[in-house]
Amino acid sequence: MAKMDNMMAILWMLHSGKRVTAKHISEKLEMNIRTVYRYIDALSASGVPIIADPGHHGGYTLLKHFIESPLLFDVDEKTALLQAADLARQAGYFSAEALDRAASKLTLHSNQEQEKRITEHLEGLEVLHPIGPMPSKPILKEMEQGILNGISIDIEYHTNREEQPKHRIVDPYGIIYWNHNWYVIAFCQLRQDIRSFRVDRISSVTHTEMTFERPEPFSAGEFFMNSLLPEAQDQDALIPFVLGGKASALDSLCQHWFLAHHVKERTSTAAIFLLEEEAMLAYVPYLLLPYGKSVHVLEPFSLKQKMIEVLQELIQYYQAENFTDSRCQ
Repeated sequence: MAKMDNMMAILWMLHSGKRVTAKHISEKLEMNIRTVYRYIDALSASGVPIIADPGHHGGYTLLKHFIESPLLFDVDEKTALLQAADLARQAGYFSAEALDRAASKLTLHSNQEQEKRITEHLEGLEVLHPIGPMPSKPILKEMEQGILNGISIDIEYHTNREEQPKHRIVDPYGIIYWNHNWYVIAFCQLRQDIRSFRVDRISSVTHTEMTFERPEPFSAGEFFMNSLLPEAQDQDALIPFVLGGKASALDSLCQHWFLAHHVKERTSTAAIFLLEEEAMLAYVPYLLLPYGKSVHVLEPFSLKQKMIEVLQELIQYYQAENFTDSRCQ
């Protein structure tokens, strides 16, 4: 057996909770007793809390709480899991208590050297708290239970267009986190269609007596992205949109969640996208405005014209606002 296999075999023997002697391990695993001692020392050095009781009736045991702990994570693995837990907390992860318990176990079952290295790693990565209200964790938890148990849920939902909340009976299919927001993908019984609901707009949830079956196969993530970026019905209708400018600005735009899906070609001085003209004229000007003179539209001419129209509208808006302010003084 390989060294790791032997060490795991010893660990599982100790995992029984009974006192085990080195001689018993040696005979059971058919290895030299000195090798057993060496493996015991290696397990202890890795952070496994092995208790050695000397004497005629002595032997090796594990601390009882270690039986429920994660086994043989190295420092890099523990650090990665703890850093991921911190990222999840800042996103408003809805099982924070379970996450904290898991993180506690990872730090508890570490020796001093491991704790020092893990602390150094964690101090080197800082996650800033997002600005604004976090999503309601109880609502996310209730939604998760609805997904797991196949139970329809009555939600009170606010939209941008409606001042008063409205009730919806939904069959929750999945939960996703995108662009600093949590969404529930669910079948809306009123609309008879699958919709996405922003969790921060849900003010209350109530489990109903109705049940449902989730369609198979179904991916909440794929549905959400397809709703944001529907495929063009006519590929021949796509036209090239060519953008020049500074490399850093072009890199940023090529990574934008909307434009990234339409990149056709990228050179050192330009980026070429393929879009439907209607969508291009509706969205792209507003994506380009924050980049100022660091980018410029090479083609099509219709987009250049649209940029001029958008800028003229802004100029007229602020001119009118200045005129109003001067009259009020």
